[in-house]
Amino acid sequence: MTRIWREVRHVLLSVAMGVAAVGLLLGTAVGLVWPRVFGWVVGRTRWLATVQRGRCAPPVTSLYAPLPDDPPERLAALRSDPATRRDLGWLGTQAALAPVGLILLAGWPSAVMGVLTPLLRRIVPADMVFAYQGIPVTDMRLAWLMVPLGLATALIPFLFARWYIVAEGWIAGQLLAPTEAAVLAARVERLAETRAAVVDASAAELRRIERDLHDGAQARLVALAMNLGMAEDMFETNPETARAMLAEARSDARSAMGELRDLVRGIHPPILADRGLPGALSALAMVSSVPIDLDLRLDRRLPAPMEAAAYFALAELVANAIKHSGASSIAMAVEFSGSRLVMRVRDDGCGGADPRGGTGLTGIRRRLAAFDGTVRVDSPAGGPTLVEMELPCGW
Repeated sequence: MTRIWREVRHVLLSVAMGVAAVGLLLGTAVGLVWPRVFGWVVGRTRWLATVQRGRCAPPVTSLYAPLPDDPPERLAALRSDPATRRDLGWLGTQAALAPVGLILLAGWPSAVMGVLTPLLRRIVPADMVFAYQGIPVTDMRLAWLMVPLGLATALIPFLFARWYIVAEGWIAGQLLAPTEAAVLAARVERLAETRAAVVDASAAELRRIERDLHDGAQARLVALAMNLGMAEDMFETNPETARAMLAEARSDARSAMGELRDLVRGIHPPILADRGLPGALSALAMVSSVPIDLDLRLDRRLPAPMEAAAYFALAELVANAIKHSGASSIAMAVEFSGSRLVMRVRDDGCGGADPRGGTGLTGIRRRLAAFDGTVRVDSPAGGPTLVEMELPCGW
């Protein structure tokens, strides 16, 4: 019974979409004369096609070319996009399938009417003639003969609804799925974007290292050299002052070494190379000013570049939660799910993180994009904030 109702809902929605397809096809014809109408029709068609893609088994991905903001250019892009032609072709098939769906839908109430024909014959006055499926039912004998006919009618939608749904899904999949050329072009475009993002991120990282060296360790080393030079000049005339300068130089040397160690950790933490992602994240949790609940389920190591990208992305999220959200606790879960590394960071802070703004989330997105990684942010105002990241491992 559950299957029947599920199929009824599916066919009913298909018929409704077929009726809408007829209206959109008429609107397309009007849009050939009035371009503004064409843009509106294509927008509604894309929405309807997206709904149908989700109804296919398995769901079909959509691949529309980005649209410019300028209205004339936007309309020209809609006209030239191959996906528009595929969507309009699907509208025609959906409109053609609608009558078939109506016949299937009519089978169920017709079957009920056939089974109830004897009861109706008793209720209806004898001098009033009514018909079932075009057959006049004049007496009870004919009324009882309509019962098996009604049951046979019920078999039509029961047997053919499944085939209708499969055929509709196959046709939609063939027409609405992007072509191999379109998928390849989108892949090339994404690779170009991620390559540019990686180049920008690398340049920014080099500028950061240069700035940290210039403002930190280099300044310490310059002061160290000056103190050693002055101590050398005063060693014969004022040994006490020279000795104090040597002590200060030793302090500067220690500070410079500490800053260099911090800089090296920022480039690639030694513990990450030695103990992998679990060890590095455990060390991060130990030094965090906010408690971090770790759930690490990692049974193998990632390649070093991908491991570093995952670590720095997680470390950046922890830093953001501490600095900006006022979180009092952070939960971090990292695990393999099939061929993907899934990372989730949740904090109980004030929320409101905007994935489109701020250098932190943008930097994370760019860092992971180099490996075809994805970032999803759920951060309503008032919190909590949940950031989910995925990296394809490929093995």
